[in-house]
Amino acid sequence: MVAFELAVQDSHGLAVAARVGADRIELCSALPLGGLTPSLAFIEAAVATPGIPPVHVLVRPRPGGFDYSPDEIALLLRDVRHALNAGASGVVIGGVRDDRIDSGLVGRVTGICGEVTFHRAIDTLSDPESAIKTLVSYGVKRVLTSAGAARVADALPALAALVRAAGGGLEIMAGGGVRPESVAAIVGTGVAAIHASAKHVVAETVGVALGTAAPAGESGRETTDEAGALAIRAALARATGRTVPATPAGTGRRASPAG
Repeated sequence: MVAFELAVQDSHGLAVAARVGADRIELCSALPLGGLTPSLAFIEAAVATPGIPPVHVLVRPRPGGFDYSPDEIALLLRDVRHALNAGASGVVIGGVRDDRIDSGLVGRVTGICGEVTFHRAIDTLSDPESAIKTLVSYGVKRVLTSAGAARVADALPALAALVRAAGGGLEIMAGGGVRPESVAAIVGTGVAAIHASAKHVVAETVGVALGTAAPAGESGRETTDEAGALAIRAALARATGRTVPATPAGTGRRASPAG
């Protein structure tokens, strides 16, 4: 079985994840920044949502790169503990140093949590296959990767090589620009899961500038696009012979290029 993980950054996304039959969610905030740690209240709400699949919490203390200071690592570890205490099934983390996995960070997180996903920080490394072997040795459960490309569909041979490098020691989960039309080819590489955000932009008008990313009068926010999530879920079902859960009429929303 190839699992479907949906990235969720708001309460609407939680409801969509339950309706479309996602196997797992990555709970986060600020997807336009690549995803940041969600609030504790959001984690609690996700865990309490009826019909929600297992909740895996992204723990990323700031945008930018993944070489964290001691203070940032201390914050990250506290957030890992808070997420688990709130009922999360696992955490999603990443850390690199000198073009290698930050083994000290990974070892400390796996010592706290038995269900750890290492995120696309691995795509910043020059030798991801060696990094996979390091993560296997620390007991990491899975790796989210685009195989170094902006869109995972553009790096299928490299993705298949990572699956071989993992050798069943951990799961390779494909993510990065996943579209329904690319799902079958991605599944063909042997990955254990597909990760997607399936998002679209809701246009809004704001009368005052709210930071450099939101000029006055030119605003919008991203949220989960239900039709887009269903399309990816259906493509995965066709590629694997799974059944797509029924969605109540009128709940689907138009997919858009931001997915």
